[in-house]
Amino acid sequence: MKTFVQLALLSLLVFATAPAYAGQAVHIFACEVKDEVTEEKMEAAASAWLKAAKTMKGGENLQAYLHHPVAAKMDKGDVLFVIVAPSLAEWGMFWDGYKGSAADKLDQTDDDIACPDSALFEAVQVK
Repeated sequence: MKTFVQLALLSLLVFATAPAYAGQAVHIFACEVKDEVTEEKMEAAASAWLKAAKTMKGGENLQAYLHHPVAAKMDKGDVLFVIVAPSLAEWGMFWDGYKGSAADKLDQTDDDIACPDSALFEAVQVK
């Protein structure tokens, strides 16, 4: 019985520590921007979206970045909007509650910036 309890506790410990070694979730959106939209307007829209996203379950620790091309061949989009979550689990909690959220509503009201293409990655730091 003692061995069984030790194995049970060990397996629980493994599951509890696994998220500490998991990579970040990185969602990259290729966005198309109307010509008259300035970088300042893009930053303001991204900031408003991030503020709304941080109010959601799983969104508290999100970070967001705008990647403006300097020297790049971009087949799709004019700018990249990159969202980083500490883990795929947090991203999943966030994404599960996205439809109808304040962040989703902001997406629906901005006609100057459209982000039709995206990809989700798991990023693992190389040491």
